[in-house]
Amino acid sequence: MPEASDLLASVFGFDAFRPGQEEIVTAVTAGRNTLAIMPTGGGKSLCFQLPALCRDGVTVVISPLIALMRDQVRGLREAGVAAGALTSGNTEEETSEVFRALDAGELKLLYMAPERLASGGTLPLLRRIGTGLIAVDEAHCVSQWGHDFRPDYLRIGELRRALGVPLAAFTATADEETRAEIVTRLFDGEPPETFLRGFDRPNIHLAFAPKDGPRRQILEFAGARRGQAGIVYCGTRAKTEALARALSEDGHAACHYHGGMEAEARREVEIRFQQEDGLIVVATVAFGMGVDKPDIRWVAHADLPKSIEAYYQEIGRAGRDGAPAETLTLYGPDDIRMRRGQIDESLAPPERRAADHGRLNALLGLAEALRCRRQQLLGYFGEAAEPCGNCDLCDTPPEIIEGREPVQKALSAMLRTGEMFGAGHLVDILTGNPTDKVHARRHDELPTFGVGREFDRRQWQAIFRQMMGHDLVRPDPERHGALRMTEAARPILRGEAGIELRRDVLKTKATGAKVRSLVSEEDAPLLSALKAKRRALAEAARVPAYVIFNDSTLIQMAETRPQSLDQMAGISGVGAKKLERYGAEFLAVITGEAAAPAHPHRRKLAGRDEGTLYDRLLAAQADLVRGEDGAGKPMSCSAAQLARVAKTHPRDMGALERLLGERHAERFGAAFLEVLQEA
Repeated sequence: MPEASDLLASVFGFDAFRPGQEEIVTAVTAGRNTLAIMPTGGGKSLCFQLPALCRDGVTVVISPLIALMRDQVRGLREAGVAAGALTSGNTEEETSEVFRALDAGELKLLYMAPERLASGGTLPLLRRIGTGLIAVDEAHCVSQWGHDFRPDYLRIGELRRALGVPLAAFTATADEETRAEIVTRLFDGEPPETFLRGFDRPNIHLAFAPKDGPRRQILEFAGARRGQAGIVYCGTRAKTEALARALSEDGHAACHYHGGMEAEARREVEIRFQQEDGLIVVATVAFGMGVDKPDIRWVAHADLPKSIEAYYQEIGRAGRDGAPAETLTLYGPDDIRMRRGQIDESLAPPERRAADHGRLNALLGLAEALRCRRQQLLGYFGEAAEPCGNCDLCDTPPEIIEGREPVQKALSAMLRTGEMFGAGHLVDILTGNPTDKVHARRHDELPTFGVGREFDRRQWQAIFRQMMGHDLVRPDPERHGALRMTEAARPILRGEAGIELRRDVLKTKATGAKVRSLVSEEDAPLLSALKAKRRALAEAARVPAYVIFNDSTLIQMAETRPQSLDQMAGISGVGAKKLERYGAEFLAVITGEAAAPAHPHRRKLAGRDEGTLYDRLLAAQADLVRGEDGAGKPMSCSAAQLARVAKTHPRDMGALERLLGERHAERFGAAFLEVLQEA
């Protein structure tokens, strides 16, 4: 059975595990039931792909979306791993080839959608092919009250029992309640070995901004990142189309995506996004889960997500290659009103609606945070953190005011008007604006009329929005969205508690942080040239560019500038197969000249100690081609023989004779043994 660490380097091109991966790989390889919660981009897929190569039998991967499966199968094949998928998106030829490979015992990984588990033929098939492990990606889909529930995920526990094999479940978005549901439904309540590997994505810059002309704000944000791949999430289908059109008119390569489109049109967008550099997709949440594109440089929300888990998963699609990425989330009172209404009008039981309000509160708390956003986000998931220095509030700390007095004034205006009005009318009362509506209801006679003139209209709107964000007031769907006070506000109203607010955050620029360059100015031209080479190779092979190499690999090439295939092999993400296939072409871009061709046996040793040993044996041989006196008949070992000597490291003349034959050992044996001994 091969060692995981050896395969990590030779197949996947990584010289070390990411934090937390090794322990999970060890548990899964050993056949222990495993639940791993890892951040998006933390390398979840490697934690079941690598054990699949180490274990006997076929590893069956149950995954929620066809796009995700296609991407992973394509990437595995590019790395030289036998993998296939059975999905509704397959052609007849593709399905026939998968069954042929299964019957021939060639596949190590078989991907399938959960819906296939309903087929009566699935269990006999999985028994027949010798399934040795079940891996479940996006395991939170088993949660019936989660945001991505897939009913067929409920069949997975039954499948595990029927096959009698270990199961490894992976997700990035599972709070304590969802984790308990995963254990119950996938593992029959018997706790698996559980790994909680943190939720931090330190390469992602976090930013929120109140809506202040949201179309303009999104155009400014995208314009500052022109040419970079991004996703813009919108709350409605119509908005995706309008915003994609505006981005296109502004000179961006942009398209829209939503669930109302025909399946073929959606598939075309997915293919474009995978294969085109710098494309922006404006989408509803129907897009994203299953898109395994590692070099998405930014994610923007034109509308507030529905929960903190949804937000975390959606921003997690940026920067999966570990290179810098940015986010921007726009929000306003209408978003809060809409999200509250969706929860209140749902058919879920009262305790579920209360939990959903709690999740929305956590997101609103993040939006209205006064200090480091990453601390607030990670705190929700139970992690303590220091200020990150990579969010908008760390970049520019806001001006904070003591908010008890203005909140008391706002609450007083609400209560004196019977909690029957929205923020607009209440702001008119507080600022002393004598509108017809105010006069008609005699609200200009209230003690609160004009008591808030120290703030202008926009500042009061910001205060009400922050009060909604802190869940001090909620829109009442039975009163057409009129604001009503919550229990959380009573201590402030009575003067028993204080509250901090930000002063007029609407003045803050909405374009987020200063755009971060991927490489230094000196290395930027080389990175562009490497990307152009990648694009040409990807178009020729008709695969997404990141399947060749992802951004972080090209960045490392541009920064370190390897001068040989051996040095190229040390770049993270350059495995043996990719080095053999693409190494020379990228090396030529870096050095400016075509690399001297190396024998295939030598290329396979690139980046390994055996490669250096091969070169020394070759040099020793060159001195003895005509013997020690230079007058003998020319003789040399083949490249295959030298490679075998370098790899097996024989220690005596007898072992060398068995590898080289008597005549070659007689001429080169002593010199070779000396080289081997020094090594």
